Amino acid sequence: MKKLLAISLALIMVLCFAACGGEESKTDAENLVIRMSTTTSVNDSGLLPYLLPVFEEATGYKVEVQSAGTGAAIQKAVDGNADLILVHSKASEETFVNDGYGVERIPFMYNYFVIVGPADDPAGIKDSANAAEAFAKIKASGSTFISRGDDSGTHKAELKIWGENAPDAEKDKWYINAGQGMGACLTMASEKGAYCLTDKATFLSNKADLDLEILLAEGEDMKNTYSLIECNPEKLDSINTEGAKALIEWLTGDEASALIAKYGKEQYGEALFYLIEE
Repeated sequence: MKKLLAISLALIMVLCFAACGGEESKTDAENLVIRMSTTTSVNDSGLLPYLLPVFEEATGYKVEVQSAGTGAAIQKAVDGNADLILVHSKASEETFVNDGYGVERIPFMYNYFVIVGPADDPAGIKDSANAAEAFAKIKASGSTFISRGDDSGTHKAELKIWGENAPDAEKDKWYINAGQGMGACLTMASEKGAYCLTDKATFLSNKADLDLEILLAEGEDMKNTYSLIECNPEKLDSINTEGAKALIEWLTGDEASALIAKYGKEQYGEALFYLIEE
């Protein structure tokens, strides 16, 4: 009887250890997943699919990318569904940090917005001094313009360029508020022979499938800065702080910087993103 009791106790202890070990393994597995909420441009341009496998192989982490317009990307983090964000709207980023959801805003790379449109350029924007002048010509001519209309970083940049002269999509039939991501808007612009504001990287990576040309490029009012922000574990629950810090450190480190600096050069003859020099 004593022998049977001893065997039973031993089995119970083994099962308890196994259960504890299983729980520990589960926790470890969860800690190896990093949730990144980001804007569509770094995904649609191919940059993240190019970078992240290198990081994952080197560290053992798995990065889950959620891609949306900047407004939606930030909201995912506010809702507790991200460990870090990579977005491009300075005012929104500062609000995110000031409200306590983000630890620190780290600008680390940039590219440029460009205005694309049909090769015959019906509004005659090619010789414009800046984006605001080009937009004014598009408005005056009533040429079709496709707007993101989705609270993304690109949409916010577009509204900033329009300023007080922003069209009303309900009244101005030439102005189409698409409510779509960058790739979908470029496809729509191509189909309609319309103008569109886009980040240069996404346009170049999709150019082969589009009947559009860059008509105005790289003006000072079209600089597009990207920032990384770690989500604040003191404000949000279940944040993988170690994973977020590891990814931010890698993306701003020498290996990722070298990869970013050459991304696009072989295929497009120029880099699609530029590093911010300290």
